[in-house]
Amino acid sequence: MNPLSIHKPLDIAIIGAGPQALTLVTHLLQKKKTMRSRFQVFDPSGQWLTQWHRQFAAQEIPHLRSPAVHHPDPKPQALLNFADRRYLELHNPYNRPGTSLFRDFCERVIEGWQLRDRVLPAQVTELIYQRRRFALTLDNGQKVIARRVVLAVGNAIPKLPDWAVSVDAPPGRLCHSTAVDLRNLPSLQGETVLIVGSGLTSGHLAIGAVKRGARVLLMARRRFQEKIFDAAPGWLGPKYLKGFHAETDWHQRSQMIQQARDGGSLTPDMLTKLRRLSREDKVTLYEHCQVKELAWTGNAWQVHCQNYAVHDCLNHQSIDRIWLATGNQLDVANQPLLKDVMARYPVEIVNGVPVLDKHLRWPGCDLFLMGPWAALQVGPVARNLFGGKLCCDRIVPALIKQVGLHRCS
Repeated sequence: MNPLSIHKPLDIAIIGAGPQALTLVTHLLQKKKTMRSRFQVFDPSGQWLTQWHRQFAAQEIPHLRSPAVHHPDPKPQALLNFADRRYLELHNPYNRPGTSLFRDFCERVIEGWQLRDRVLPAQVTELIYQRRRFALTLDNGQKVIARRVVLAVGNAIPKLPDWAVSVDAPPGRLCHSTAVDLRNLPSLQGETVLIVGSGLTSGHLAIGAVKRGARVLLMARRRFQEKIFDAAPGWLGPKYLKGFHAETDWHQRSQMIQQARDGGSLTPDMLTKLRRLSREDKVTLYEHCQVKELAWTGNAWQVHCQNYAVHDCLNHQSIDRIWLATGNQLDVANQPLLKDVMARYPVEIVNGVPVLDKHLRWPGCDLFLMGPWAALQVGPVARNLFGGKLCCDRIVPALIKQVGLHRCS
């Protein structure tokens, strides 16, 4: 479908075509089939889950961290039923689906719900709210009018350590993990790669680098944590969420979220692999260690840690590449599409996350937010696959029944 074919106002514009947007659409149609003609999805790729699949392929991630009951289809058992003859692609514990299995299942979901043609190949570059309507500007210059908007994109701004912000580096020698594509690095034979970060991304990149012949230095500013999920399973239901929702102080909720996620962590099987590679002298694990300063010497990095005067862990090593698996910045004030809405309807922002209403709507207008932006209402798993389902529980009723809508000009 061509974006130029949109000539009349939309009821619902959905920005982003990732797993949370797909979850929203399937849950919306499950509740009311006639909603099919009332929404349109916008994504630069023109396809569902493009960025998701690209990330998994670029980092050679073999399987998901989430269990098989977490996925975009409304029926929890749908993926397990789909995997009936592919049970070897379900990984213990919790039947975590292999990457290929999950991709094929999502294709089945897209076909089954007849969603193949619902994504327009267009990037929304500006979002203006006026006269009780949203004006979306697309990257081809076209304007699209929508009565309601759902923002289902995360935050793509990489978080960089202070020491890496203003460093002069040759191309490819210092980059954030989002810019690393292992498929473009057929060989790293004889190289030393320093990977900064203690989350699962750092583990996947370390495995990929070793496969290509590199020696890996894996650095964490604290110890490497072992966790099956990035937040405890109790956060998926009332065990922990009941107390979370009873807390009325947004700052306390934010602190609960930070404590629940507690930074990056590695799954038990990943940490086992890294320790085995450590015994084989292919990976060196540095804990409670941070880079203090570095310099490019012309053919390699010279790196000093914060305690280099006390011990000699890095400053004697010649490092060829540095990959920063340091996550992304979470600050709604840096989301360009929200600039106009924020100016018109200022809201309280707590540690980068906005305070939304109970339907995950920006107070003052019919703009709904999913993913990490909904964390203060949904909890620590807001950005995860199951978080998409929790967001749908709040957004879908408002889209269908149009309950409690604000009509501010």
